[in-house]
Amino acid sequence: MSPEFIAGIVVFVLAAFVGLEVISKVPPTLHTPLMSGANAISGITIVGAVVAAGIGEGALATVLGFLAVTAATINVVGGFLVTDRMLEMFRKKPDRR
Repeated sequence: MSPEFIAGIVVFVLAAFVGLEVISKVPPTLHTPLMSGANAISGITIVGAVVAAGIGEGALATVLGFLAVTAATINVVGGFLVTDRMLEMFRKKPDRR
């Protein structure tokens, strides 16, 4: 294994632990703003996945890039749907008279 690959794995594992710790400490009142921020980050992920799929060297890279675009798109759409549903809870309901 190359040193770059091992460094990438170490960064990934550390990021997973830090992310888990940060997210577990978030109070419920901040979930909606954080979800909106996560949707923006997922939008950036889509751009990166499109670039990766476009410059892929070979069929495997193109397929993995396509799968990355698909997964990021599902994440963005699902995130916006969840955010909209959460914000719907805070809207006033019309009077029924």
